[in-house]
Amino acid sequence: MYKKRRLAVMIGMLAGSASVYAQTDMNSIEARLALLEQRLQAAESRAQAAEKRASAAEQKTQQLVAVQKQTQTTTQEVAQRTSALEQKADLASGFEFHGYARSGLLMNDAASGSKSGPYLTPAGETGGAIGRLGNEADTYVELNVEHKQTLENGATTRFKAMLADGQKTYNDWSADSSDLNIRQAFAELGNLPDFSGALKGSTFWAGKRFDRDNFDIHWLDSDVVFLAGTGGGVYDVKWSEDFRSNFSLYGRNFGSQEEIDNNVQNYILSMNHFAGPLQVMVSGMRAKDNDDRKDANGDAIKTDAANNGVHALLGLHNESFYGLRDGSAKTALLYGHGLGAEVKSLGSDGAVLSEADTWRFASYGTTPIGGGWHIAPAVLGQSSKDRYVKGDSYEWVTLNTRLIKEVTQNFAMAFEGSYQYMDLDPKGYKDRHAVNGSFYKLTVAPTLKAGKIGDFFSRPELRLYATWMDWSSKLDNYASDDAFGSSGFNAGGEWNFGVQMETWF
Repeated sequence: MYKKRRLAVMIGMLAGSASVYAQTDMNSIEARLALLEQRLQAAESRAQAAEKRASAAEQKTQQLVAVQKQTQTTTQEVAQRTSALEQKADLASGFEFHGYARSGLLMNDAASGSKSGPYLTPAGETGGAIGRLGNEADTYVELNVEHKQTLENGATTRFKAMLADGQKTYNDWSADSSDLNIRQAFAELGNLPDFSGALKGSTFWAGKRFDRDNFDIHWLDSDVVFLAGTGGGVYDVKWSEDFRSNFSLYGRNFGSQEEIDNNVQNYILSMNHFAGPLQVMVSGMRAKDNDDRKDANGDAIKTDAANNGVHALLGLHNESFYGLRDGSAKTALLYGHGLGAEVKSLGSDGAVLSEADTWRFASYGTTPIGGGWHIAPAVLGQSSKDRYVKGDSYEWVTLNTRLIKEVTQNFAMAFEGSYQYMDLDPKGYKDRHAVNGSFYKLTVAPTLKAGKIGDFFSRPELRLYATWMDWSSKLDNYASDDAFGSSGFNAGGEWNFGVQMETWF
């Protein structure tokens, strides 16, 4: 009995204990679940807060991007408006300034004055130029002011004026010996919308000017052809893509000084045709009024001068060195009769006879030859007969070569050699005597340049130079008033030294 009672008590105690333990476990699980739920709610709250912050950041980013795009757009619009205003200002003003100048000091080996100039020899009277490097002692300046416009209808306008002066004095004040004058003053109208066909895109002009398509041999200081005066014309009449023409009418006065009544003494009608690299130029001249006519030196003409004349040029403008290598080259053959016998400066010499005939040949080129060397050979020759007196003859040829050796990016050695042969028989015109012989010149010129050392046509240049020249003694007898044979300047060798600057832009 006692054992049964004890067993019942023990079973009851065990059952109570299990109930307590079960109740305790249940309470613990519920607590943990509640805690977990709290944590989940806290995490969700944090996630929502993070999402809000991210959304706010995204909105702020979008706002910044929008502001940036707006700023870029505004900047672009401002830049476009600024560019448009600048372009409008440029079109409204359109002023340009260009120029050419040279100036130098020259002396002989006794530190005394010497003779110099590209037309130093007796052949120089009829255009026989020699090399100019180390052979110039003058100051010459050209100042060009231009005004250009492009109108809303596409038409273009251009006005140009050139002020020029040449001096041989070394003094700073040179008004007494000045040759200051206006060499050009003209206006152009181009691309006029009323014109079509061959005249579409052509340029019309009137005034006082150098013809646009003149060209020269710079290192001889000699034009191959020089058409200039006062008149009018049209450029670039296009017959096809590769064929165009220029037409002009110029008037000129003979002599170095204009007549008081300013009568036009020579009219020059020119046609200049271009087909690719080929040029064909034909000109006719008329000068009826021969009374008191003067020659190019301003001296009265003592013979019967020509009333008319013709002139023709056949030219080739290569964009390579005679088709052989890189570089450039130009070649021309010229012929003139009567007034056209002055084949270089058209219509400038009123003393030529109606029987006069002149042939002229010119060719030059430039090319690099390797090792920092660059070469520019040139040939210029002329034969003129019955020029001023029936039976006279003026024949000469010049061979010239300029070399440049690049030493550094700013320093070069320039060399120039010239040879000229002349056979002149003026038949007593202006007390000139028949002579023949040769002239030689060699120049060495250390040169400073800012850049493009090997480019023959880049400037400015600053030069020191030493020049040696000599000629046949017979040439000293050509005239009593020219350089050769003058006091202290005779055949047998002459040295000149000096410094020079040359620039154009």
